[in-house]
Amino acid sequence: MIGRLQTAVEYASEDTSPWGALKLICGSANRELAELISRELSVPLTDPRVRRFPDGEIDVKIQDSMRGHDVFVVQPTCHPINENLMELFILLDALRRASAGRVTAVIPYYGYARKERKSGPREPITAKLIANFITLAGADRLLLLDLHAEAIEGFFDVPTDQLTSHKILADHIRATTGGDMAVVAPDAGGAKRAESVAKLLQAPLVFVYKRRVADERTEILEMAGEVRGKDCVVVEDIISTGGTAVEVASALKMHGARRVVFAATHAVLTPGAVERLRGAPIDEVVVTNSIPVPVEKLGAPLTVLSVAPLLAEAIIRVHENRSVSELFK
Repeated sequence: MIGRLQTAVEYASEDTSPWGALKLICGSANRELAELISRELSVPLTDPRVRRFPDGEIDVKIQDSMRGHDVFVVQPTCHPINENLMELFILLDALRRASAGRVTAVIPYYGYARKERKSGPREPITAKLIANFITLAGADRLLLLDLHAEAIEGFFDVPTDQLTSHKILADHIRATTGGDMAVVAPDAGGAKRAESVAKLLQAPLVFVYKRRVADERTEILEMAGEVRGKDCVVVEDIISTGGTAVEVASALKMHGARRVVFAATHAVLTPGAVERLRGAPIDEVVVTNSIPVPVEKLGAPLTVLSVAPLLAEAIIRVHENRSVSELFK
């Protein structure tokens, strides 16, 4: 993904950026991903020394000078979401008070994104509320990955770049699938995501119409498009309970699909989800490491791809004041 190799000295040079030398820091949410990004950039991680007081309060003591530096904070807001959010707020506040030249929050998974609008009376818009907190805490810029709803990008009053893992997912599927393919949108909200992957794979689109009958259960009403004899790639942003995946996979198999592959950026995988996926007629579930996947959940049918090269290239482009959108042309 990164087009040229550079040393830590070159990345850290103030001559490459109007914002000072690049610094990389991470919270506790996904240190493994942050370490991979660090290796891609050849920039060491600064220790934020995050610890807990006996009553559970979070304390931060950043172990290096941040004054005048271009600082990137890697912290997905995944489970435990409230803990990780609070840790992010405190890290951002600490960096602001440490006189960092610019602070970019790199959030590979944006929690509380399901409520980006009011769908009924007396409901919150939590996606906007969290955006307000992040900017208030001290973020000057955001790097996000495959938001649940594109409208969320507009909730921030600071420059924001939304990246996508679609090319990473499509490259893997192309390399591992040799049959005639169809790309499936499992609901109306996912049509644009599915269209993006379908273009990359040069495959036709299939639309599934479903109705949610409970928080964790959906009912397939209709299917538009031909799937018989095809390798079907179902595109989602999140796999959470696995309920939708089971229903869609069963419907595709009933309509004659040869293989069923699920491709999703964020492996939320709540308790019981992996067991549901393993018991469903699904050949492979392709996800990324935007969220850490516990060891006990690894193995078939799960394949985990790394977004570290993508995030590292985006960080360098932001640091050097170059276009991020060119990554996807």
